[in-house]
Amino acid sequence: MSEQDGTPENRLRKELPEETPATAPEAAASAEKSEKDAKDEQPGVTGRQRLVQGLWPPRVTRAQLIVAVLLFGLGFGLAVQVASNSDGDSALRGARQEDLVRILDELDDRTQRLEDEKAGLEKQRDELENSSDQAEEARKQTLEKERQLGILAGTVAAQGPGITMTIDDTKGTVEADMLLDAIQELRAAGAEAIQVNGVRVVAGTYLTDSGNSVSVDGNKINAPYRFKVIGKPQDLEPALNIPGGVVQTLEKEQATVAVERSTKIVVDALRAAKQPDYARSSSR
Repeated sequence: MSEQDGTPENRLRKELPEETPATAPEAAASAEKSEKDAKDEQPGVTGRQRLVQGLWPPRVTRAQLIVAVLLFGLGFGLAVQVASNSDGDSALRGARQEDLVRILDELDDRTQRLEDEKAGLEKQRDELENSSDQAEEARKQTLEKERQLGILAGTVAAQGPGITMTIDDTKGTVEADMLLDAIQELRAAGAEAIQVNGVRVVAGTYLTDSGNSVSVDGNKINAPYRFKVIGKPQDLEPALNIPGGVVQTLEKEQATVAVERSTKIVVDALRAAKQPDYARSSSR
């Protein structure tokens, strides 16, 4: 061994391992760190600017995107619901005070009719329970119920207070659906018997257009259309005259409508009792 190799400096150099170059990942991490440090140390960059750089462009995950779509759908549905409710309330919002009072009175009358019907049924139950001759009482109630059902089915004539509504259609613009709306409105107001131009209206009545006229259950009727309705006049007439109701709709079609109250309306058009083809009583 030469003297050069034997010096302490040369021996220390041989004992240490040779320098190895940094691996690619370590070099990339080191470069990224250096770049980040350089950005952080950029002169003139404020904290707000660094915050904006960190937030934009946004990094959105799939779960976040799904949640955003669901929230958007929910908000859109709520907006549509609010808009529909606003449209439904606009008619009442623009109504006159007397019209609103009339609508409230009609609702009160409907509630009272239901209460009266409930009281009548409870009275019948009590009479059956307390009568000494329950068989005779049951027979009387059965006959009374048969009479009531006959009026509703149109198999017997009826009379009582009500209204007469006459629709004069000189332009030929009144269609079957308009007359059907009138029938449904009268039923909702408590009409118990209805007759249109000599045709009895029952639960299964249907109306169709027939040229310039209308057919009721296949019977062709011509204008003027005359409704004879039995019920409480104080309920029937206001129901036809509510804002946007039957009368206003017909008048928009250039038809004239006249409603007259009466203490005695006779509904004498009859319908033959129809035997059901398939339905049978389930009582044993």
